[in-house]
Amino acid sequence: MSALLAHRVHGRAGPWVLLLHGIGGGQGIWNDAASGTAGALAAAGFRAVTVDLPGYGASARLKPCGMPCMAQHVLRLADALAAEQGAAPLVLLGHSMGGMVVQELVARHPQRAAALVLACSSAAFGPPGGDWQARFVAERLAPLDAGQGMAGMAAALVPPMLGPSARPEAALLAQAVMAQVPEATYRAVLQSIVSFDLREALPRIAVPTLLLAGEHDPTAPAALMQRMASRMPHSQFVALPGTGHIANVERPALFNAAVLAFLQQHVSPD
Repeated sequence: MSALLAHRVHGRAGPWVLLLHGIGGGQGIWNDAASGTAGALAAAGFRAVTVDLPGYGASARLKPCGMPCMAQHVLRLADALAAEQGAAPLVLLGHSMGGMVVQELVARHPQRAAALVLACSSAAFGPPGGDWQARFVAERLAPLDAGQGMAGMAAALVPPMLGPSARPEAALLAQAVMAQVPEATYRAVLQSIVSFDLREALPRIAVPTLLLAGEHDPTAPAALMQRMASRMPHSQFVALPGTGHIANVERPALFNAAVLAFLQQHVSPD
């Protein structure tokens, strides 16, 4: 049996909130310097768990490990935490690719989570047909193929993802996190999500779900997330003004307030 995913628990009691990062992320995207989401949740009475998904940070580099594999490792971590530190309601919060992992887990284990937050994410990796996906992969890999490394790729990719109201340091913070992603992991994960499509599963997600969009997100557009919400029976849709794809880093206070308002409505920390 492989080791548990690398993680850190913030807070000593309350419902569990597992924070799952995107393809260019890692545990650090939720820390005080970046978004402060883990600390905000802990201060509000939740146990926030920042997670390195397979191949990221200190987690083992597993090949291959697409969405189903990642979902199983997240579920195993959640079960281990409950067994070791006490059972409590489980909330899954995923940004971008992390939101896809959340959907995969809930599609396979619909009774496991008490609530979900899908941030700047989607139910499918682009429209059907394959041409968009091929262009997306080629554009993302071009800096790596040119020998610029993850730092060079981050410097090229992050700024266009941000909205007009992003705080000045947002690009540098997001780039620093992305630069730490192993190149092999980024390449493998990018290829693994090309076929992701759980649109047909959306009506079966029966737990309260917050769909949190960036108003100016070019990757998971707000209009797309609003359509997702319309197909989910217990969903709320919120578009964060002035933000792009990395809304949690761009405007942390706004992002965290929206998450906490939703969780305090549906998952009591008491």
